[in-house]
Amino acid sequence: MQTIALVIHVFLALGVIGLVLIQHGKGADAGAAFGSGGGGGASGTVFGSRGSGSFLTRMTTLFALAFFGTSILLFYLASQRNTTLGSVVDGVDIPAVEAPAETDTPAVESDLPAVEGADTPATGTSESDIPAAPAATE
Repeated sequence: MQTIALVIHVFLALGVIGLVLIQHGKGADAGAAFGSGGGGGASGTVFGSRGSGSFLTRMTTLFALAFFGTSILLFYLASQRNTTLGSVVDGVDIPAVEAPAETDTPAVESDLPAVEGADTPATGTSESDIPAAPAATE
């Protein structure tokens, strides 16, 4: 329903724009009354001397009222929608990740020599995986 109302709303908007652009301003009436533009007054018009302005004005009014009506209808339809917020991934099944099982593997002791002053915070020992830097000679 909302999609249909939105399509009608867009066509009405384009219709109002087109009708407004077709209409001529009030300043153009003075030139037409004196016969400039050929045809001597309003004798060459399709709707008669005053019918064009009245017809286009009525059509513009009808299109504008229908446009405002569809605006109110779209507002009502939008207010009646389900307002629960969700995520894009709510419908996706994500497999559960299991934690690795604890093993009885003994800790590997390092064959590297211990570095003085390099205590690890977890064990308090002076073992490190980083070899000691050579001393600078002068």
